[in-house]
Amino acid sequence: MIKPNLRPLLGCIADDFTGASDLANNLVRAGMRTIQTIGIPAESQKLNADAIVISLKSRTISKHEAIKQSLQAYEWLKVQGVEQFYFKYCSTFDSTPQGNIGPVTEALMDEIFGEGKGFTIVCPAFPEAKRTIFNGHLFVGNELLSESGMRNHPLTPMTDANLVRVMQAQTQRVVGLVNYDSVRAGPDEIRARFHALQNQGIGIAVVDVTCNQDLESIALATADMPLVTAGSGLAIGLPNNWRIRGLFDLNDSSDMLPPASGYQAVISGSCSQASNAQVRDFCQRGLPTFVIDPLADVSHVNIAQQAIALAEKHLKNGPMLFYTTSQPDIVKSIQEKLGVIKASEHIEKILAEIAKGLVQNGVRQLVVAGGETSGAVVQALGIKQMTIGPQIDSGVPWMSASSPCCHDETIHLALKSGNFGSIDFFTKSFTQLSNLHHE
Repeated sequence: MIKPNLRPLLGCIADDFTGASDLANNLVRAGMRTIQTIGIPAESQKLNADAIVISLKSRTISKHEAIKQSLQAYEWLKVQGVEQFYFKYCSTFDSTPQGNIGPVTEALMDEIFGEGKGFTIVCPAFPEAKRTIFNGHLFVGNELLSESGMRNHPLTPMTDANLVRVMQAQTQRVVGLVNYDSVRAGPDEIRARFHALQNQGIGIAVVDVTCNQDLESIALATADMPLVTAGSGLAIGLPNNWRIRGLFDLNDSSDMLPPASGYQAVISGSCSQASNAQVRDFCQRGLPTFVIDPLADVSHVNIAQQAIALAEKHLKNGPMLFYTTSQPDIVKSIQEKLGVIKASEHIEKILAEIAKGLVQNGVRQLVVAGGETSGAVVQALGIKQMTIGPQIDSGVPWMSASSPCCHDETIHLALKSGNFGSIDFFTKSFTQLSNLHHE
């Protein structure tokens, strides 16, 4: 007989909003009742769920602020009584040579184990999204991370695929490797490798992954580990640890959402190769679009007003796309004129203002592409908590929430990491949502 679960089992800290929904999606698929919060909830709030995912916007902020926010999230989850903590970052390990992945990991380890003590893993792999690790090197599809489109990321260009080297540059603890041979040998061998590394004075280990079976083995090997750090892939296997112990059973209704209503819109601020292809697909279908030129006007409100005015004419006929998505050379030109940080903030303000206007004008189904864009949009809409629904594509679920911008009516949201999703993602998302309650 399954014991009633009186407290959350897993407490997650995600460094951006799309990554948080990606993680929550995998937990829900594994049967865990999961709630995603926007920022750290109110101190007295108690959430009834198997897993809680706290969404932070800490990936590209200062190292010190990222540590501060992450520790605050940890303290809140600790009060909830969770058994295991999960620091979630992107499957492409988005960071700079200074952080923020390494510094946040170390700060959490110091808090949980004591300064300079303890052991945890680094595992951004997600084979379903074509992110794998071999001999410590991260691959995107068949390309090394450093040879993929991530080398041109406007905020966190990734020019080194060696995760041991990248992580070591960001941490004081010694970083080691659990290679493919150990992982393929199964959970017992992985645990043995963990112990061997710890005996060598290594505090953090990058773990190779080439398939979902590897993730399941790693999950079993980390069942008693107080802190894991990973992309969303590891969440596929972790819930089984509590199922084995009889602490929760598969929840067949864990991804149920209310019926969708209202107008449909897409906002894309991502400059990834995948998002560029998705924008082209939407345009080629002859659907209405609004292209945002960040250099056209330094007053983001004016651009937003133009976008909303056009939306009022087209939304009643179907989905509309609003985008700044551009090729790397155009992005570089904008950054040279405005500065990297100012350009990013300027674009986020424009897209956030458009999102508010769309919701105020009846949009209740909204797809957002890009991690930074998603964070700006969700915060602008005043959303505090989201319920996770069914998966659209690997790593991207539909979610429902309420927003004060529409008198707390239900909004359905899909927050897509830039590199995720099929080429027709923008249009098929709405088709899937409309079919949910007609099957």
